[in-house]
Amino acid sequence: MATHDITPEQMQILEEIFGRARSAEKIIEQYPQERVDRMCRAVAWAAGNPAAFEKLCLMGVDESGAGDRAGRYGKRHKILGVLRDAMRQKSVGLVEYLPEKGISKYAKPVGVITSLIPMTNPELTPIVTAIYALKARDVVVFSPHPRTKKTTLEVVGIMREALRKIGEPEDFLQCVENPNMAMVNRSMGMCDLIMATGGPAMTKAAHSSGKPAYCSGAGNATMIFDDTADPDDAARNTRISKTSDFGSGCSADGNLIIYGGIYGRVVEALIREGGYLADDLQREALKRAMWDDEGHRIVDTVAVAPQKLAAAAGFEISGDRKFIMVMGDGIGKEHKFSGEKLTTLLALYRYDGGFENALAMMDEIYKVGGRGHSCGIYSFDDAHIEALALRAPVTRIMVRQPQSKANAGSAENGMPMTSSMGCGVWGGNQVSDNIGLKYYLQTTHVARPIIKDQPDEATLFGEFYDPGVKRPNA
Repeated sequence: MATHDITPEQMQILEEIFGRARSAEKIIEQYPQERVDRMCRAVAWAAGNPAAFEKLCLMGVDESGAGDRAGRYGKRHKILGVLRDAMRQKSVGLVEYLPEKGISKYAKPVGVITSLIPMTNPELTPIVTAIYALKARDVVVFSPHPRTKKTTLEVVGIMREALRKIGEPEDFLQCVENPNMAMVNRSMGMCDLIMATGGPAMTKAAHSSGKPAYCSGAGNATMIFDDTADPDDAARNTRISKTSDFGSGCSADGNLIIYGGIYGRVVEALIREGGYLADDLQREALKRAMWDDEGHRIVDTVAVAPQKLAAAAGFEISGDRKFIMVMGDGIGKEHKFSGEKLTTLLALYRYDGGFENALAMMDEIYKVGGRGHSCGIYSFDDAHIEALALRAPVTRIMVRQPQSKANAGSAENGMPMTSSMGCGVWGGNQVSDNIGLKYYLQTTHVARPIIKDQPDEATLFGEFYDPGVKRPNA
């Protein structure tokens, strides 16, 4: 049987799951605001309280073999931020009124969501999705990554139990226990909306399903250090971003483009922060350990400690080193280090002369990969920040912040909190935004009459208007 074929037994499982989901949908769509808010708080606390989330994080790392047991818990701040954002918004009934336009907006649920969960976030993404979905009065069927299905099943089970304890139907949240590609493909055709957090293959499958889909794109986060950057502050933020969960996230810093006048100071600061600067021979060995002969990323070196990464390349580094740095050997498809790395390794590039040279290097890096996702800058020069904003083919740019802790939302910036980041048409997505509550809702616009708002034609057409042009035979 081909891998894309689904067995009768698997089809029966999905039909039963989605049958329960459709029954649950009819219940939750009638709920008032206070009731959905209570459910959001209940599931967020049950799965996201410190003890439970720590257990789930360790389970996720151990099951996948990727990520940092000591550091993954740091992602808990996203649960707090998502709950903050959700609780501050209305999602039932009249949610916005624009008197000058005569427009009233009413929120409606989208229905049943199929949520595809990535291997790198098997515990966090289900919690985030559940908060936003319940807030919107949606029902969710979670489809775990096969390598972390036990973790995702566990977190969904905890949230289901939280619903049961407050007298709510558990089937608002369900999980496919033993998914394969055939079941994933079929489940995407049985829902109303797909939330797909993962790589290009998942994005392509979701957009090919025939159903609306919000997806995330691949990252290749690149940071520019201009002549005004503070080397110590920038190096500290780089370490925070690069080492978070051993660089598993698509937002983790991958490339640093550093102004030549501060290059040496930045490298020294990075070493003080725990960086190890590999020599040329070690760089080539790392390349062989990270990519196979066909250019595919080797899974065994994804999201691993720098010591394990070095060992895979055949050399040792001291236990106090937190990440590895390599001198960029060029930018382009043939230069693997200029693409996404997804582990505790950074590529360093130096630019000299004007800021345009930094932008030119950034241009070339995003031709390799990561278009639409994110980049950042360490600068106090507003002209440089604006130049990057006008030029970079990305959805989000962080200024003087640790990228992986900031671009999905932070208590210290105004980005919407999420675990799923749309990358626009650049990244093969339809949304250039963080996927928050508004994407879990549908909106009904009610328009009342207003005073006529139609400028005369001379104003509209400006210099091109010719009053002498008349309609023929009028």
